[in-house]
Amino acid sequence: MAEPLYHDGSRELQDRFDTRRLADRLVDVIVHTTFTDADRAFIESRPLFFLATADADGHPDCSYKGGLPGFVRVVAPGTLAFPSYDGNGMFKSLGNILVNPHVGLLFIDFETPKRLRVNGRATVSDADPLLAEFTGAQLIVRVDAEAIFPNCPRYIHTMQVVEHSEYAPREGHTPPVPQWKQRAEFRDVLPPQP
Repeated sequence: MAEPLYHDGSRELQDRFDTRRLADRLVDVIVHTTFTDADRAFIESRPLFFLATADADGHPDCSYKGGLPGFVRVVAPGTLAFPSYDGNGMFKSLGNILVNPHVGLLFIDFETPKRLRVNGRATVSDADPLLAEFTGAQLIVRVDAEAIFPNCPRYIHTMQVVEHSEYAPREGHTPPVPQWKQRAEFRDVLPPQP
């Protein structure tokens, strides 16, 4: 790992609850920096993940990222990539990455249940060669992993995907325009469509 997984705040609570030895053992046993075949299969099967970022002053933001399974790809032993699709134009998460590359990704299987965390450093590009491989992508985000580890799934509620979003970009499908973009107060400020 490039940076220690724990800081003084983590250590203070670990000492208070006598979990420092357990926390250190978890790092020794389960934390890794390259994706296993099982990690790859899990990540690439997920239709969603949560992305945590922070701005240059450390103010956090957490975002839901969704697409069809396979929209996140492990592209190298320690690197994953995902597309940024058209959104609300705020660019909170990706803007944060431009000023602070530290990110946390949480992948969850709500049916099994299972979860995997990936902490690392991200970059954003509009010239990445993967851009052409993701229908509807505006940008590509690559994350170089610094810590990959499963997380205890016991508090994950069992849920299932009923259907994938009709807005998820894919080959041969034009997603509908979201209703909020059709509202009068936004129409005049929408960027031109290609």
